[in-house]
Amino acid sequence: MDVIKDIDDSKAPLLEHLVELRKRLIRSVIAILVLFLVCYVFADKIYAFLVRPLAAVYDREGARLIFTGLTEVFFTYVKVSFFAALFLSFPFISMQIWKFIAPGLYRDEKRAFLPFLLLTPVLFFAGGALVYYLIFPLAWKFFLSFESPGGPGTLPIQLEAKVNEYLSLVMKLIFAFGLSFELPLLLTLLARVGMVTQAGLKEKRKWAIVGAFIAAAVLTPLDPISQISLAIPIILLYEASIISVGWVERRRAAEDAAGTPPDNGGDDNDGDDDIEENDFSEGR
Repeated sequence: MDVIKDIDDSKAPLLEHLVELRKRLIRSVIAILVLFLVCYVFADKIYAFLVRPLAAVYDREGARLIFTGLTEVFFTYVKVSFFAALFLSFPFISMQIWKFIAPGLYRDEKRAFLPFLLLTPVLFFAGGALVYYLIFPLAWKFFLSFESPGGPGTLPIQLEAKVNEYLSLVMKLIFAFGLSFELPLLLTLLARVGMVTQAGLKEKRKWAIVGAFIAAAVLTPLDPISQISLAIPIILLYEASIISVGWVERRRAAEDAAGTPPDNGGDDNDGDDDIEENDFSEGR
């Protein structure tokens, strides 16, 4: 009977967590859908913003983007709207994630985790800004350099970029650079839980450099400018991660040397202690 009672008691917290998770997911989906509808109204302006780096270097007469399917532009605008909705709703989704996990964290754990949550969209935006304002102009100039005016007995080679293909390439690069900028946060968070060390990261530096170029080759078009432009920031971010992990280790060592007790939320656990004591006395 006691075993059955323990199983029944354990169901309640699990169901409560599932209900809370369902509520947070529904709110996040609603936010994405609302922003999607708003962004679709301005989809042509958002797409024009994404095309601007190409238009700045694609200055020949008659330059244009084409579409070869009746539904191509429509679905391209749908993708643009969804992409913009995800980007704009990220702070709200982060807040929902925080509200879901915060009740289960101690006070010191909240202080440790909250900066990572706040910096995640900032670093993602920084990666997207880097590729938009720096990498796109360089990469598009490289690709357009293959145009040829032609001559006697030959035909000119001119770019006729497709609407959907251009958007897919832009989104792929923005996500690749945005996610790569999360590397220091990820490694620092792993260091806080003791899964990585500064010495280990230094020891694996050469493998990290090789991995950066492999990731750049997979995530970018097969041109040297895009690959090098992504690989170099990843390597620099890896070096920044080594410094950040070292700072975490030095701080932890200083706390251990000072004998600082962990902050478990002050009086948050008093009620639990009283419950355990009451259960113990009732058992007697």
